[in-house]
Amino acid sequence: MALALCMPAYTGPMQKPYLIHAEWDDEAGVWVATSDDVPGLATESASLEALAEKLHHLVPELLEANGVAMDDAVTYELMARRWGITSRALH
Repeated sequence: MALALCMPAYTGPMQKPYLIHAEWDDEAGVWVATSDDVPGLATESASLEALAEKLHHLVPELLEANGVAMDDAVTYELMARRWGITSRALH
């Protein structure tokens, strides 16, 4: 079975993706997203899925509000990191 991917039509050189970092805040119980590439980005959500949905709308809004030139399609990369500690006694 072939895998079909929906890709936007090619319109020229691909823009470098905006890099967004997400880290788990154990105390608050949320994922916190920040970015040096997207001015003003600081948001949180209880799940990565909810965070990605929020970023889908927030990233282009912040770029536009800050006067950043962008294409119709804005590409971003979400890098998530969560630390955990476990023990053999738990297994």
